[in-house]
Amino acid sequence: MTAAAVGIPVATDEQESMILETVDRFLDKEVRPHARALEAADEYPVDMVAAMAELGFFGLTISPEYGGMGLSAVTYAKVVERIAAVWMTVTGFFNAHLMMAHAVERHGSNEMKTSYLPRFVTGELRGGIALTEPGCGTDLQAVRTRALRDNEGYVINGNKLWITNSVNGNILAVLVKTDLDVDPPHRGMSLLLVEKGPGFEVGRKLEKLGYRGIDTGEIIFDNCKVPAENLIGAEGRGMQIILGGLELGRINVAARGAGMARACLQESLSYAQNRQTFGQPIAEHQAIQIKLADMATRAHAAWLMVADAAQAYDKGGRADLEAGMAKLFATEAAMENSAEALRVHGAYGYSKEYNVERFYRDAPLLAIGEGTNEIQRIVIARELVKRHPA
Repeated sequence: MTAAAVGIPVATDEQESMILETVDRFLDKEVRPHARALEAADEYPVDMVAAMAELGFFGLTISPEYGGMGLSAVTYAKVVERIAAVWMTVTGFFNAHLMMAHAVERHGSNEMKTSYLPRFVTGELRGGIALTEPGCGTDLQAVRTRALRDNEGYVINGNKLWITNSVNGNILAVLVKTDLDVDPPHRGMSLLLVEKGPGFEVGRKLEKLGYRGIDTGEIIFDNCKVPAENLIGAEGRGMQIILGGLELGRINVAARGAGMARACLQESLSYAQNRQTFGQPIAEHQAIQIKLADMATRAHAAWLMVADAAQAYDKGGRADLEAGMAKLFATEAAMENSAEALRVHGAYGYSKEYNVERFYRDAPLLAIGEGTNEIQRIVIARELVKRHPA
């Protein structure tokens, strides 16, 4: 069943407003009424994820050729921004999944694409990317998970950590070492599509400060056998495939930051106009006005940078610079706005009665995930030098 058949139409410029209206209805019906309770319980929202599958969220960026919507990066970013403004966790269910799909659609064989992408679209198969390990995060060349060839394909041994959709999902694109002796090390890294089965064990579910409700876990591969045809792209090209997909991933995280920065502003505007001190709304106090002005400026600038990065991506060239800058600025804007929202709300901001307490806990993840903001600065500087040689 195609995405068009179940609710959200295949995207064109004229249909974008229809898509966003559908997203808003989903948020009003499925997310807003339940987000606070689910987040507090750190409960996986089974019914919400099922509704997302029915609406085609798991095929947002997959080509219509395979039943997806084929959204542009710009429209995709607008969807993510809207959702993150309500409950950021929800964006994680499909972002990690779509990064896996992106790798398959861009680099997989025709047989792999035909076999897997339609099932990614419907959510029958749902998962993400397994990169990080207990001993390495940013330094992906240091991964120790091995995949050795045998007569039937590959045998994987190793551990992965901080893997989104690992507990309730059923498939992962796994970065592995297929050649331990090659130099530089990234030339010995490959990407394998691995379905749950014998040798694929889910270890502990990780408890987190924020970003609750989504499963983030540990994966243990113990002689896990994978068919040779599940190699994504060529052997030794895993690192390049992953880095190519990070552009869209960083635009996604930047859009989350922009959405959260806007939500913090909206919550603060509402509270400041209703909360009174000294006989007038606190929005009349200059100290609060300065905070609101800065929050509004950051939120607006963050979205403009996200849109710029998405437009650069849609042109088909490399967008490392634009995506890096958007990710850096928008996620820092989310962190700053969440802190200011807490101050505007005073003691109530520290209470779970208000959403800003959750925003304050969720925001730091954005500065860490999809490459830390320290790494973004290095990426930005290197791209600047590359584009503007002396």
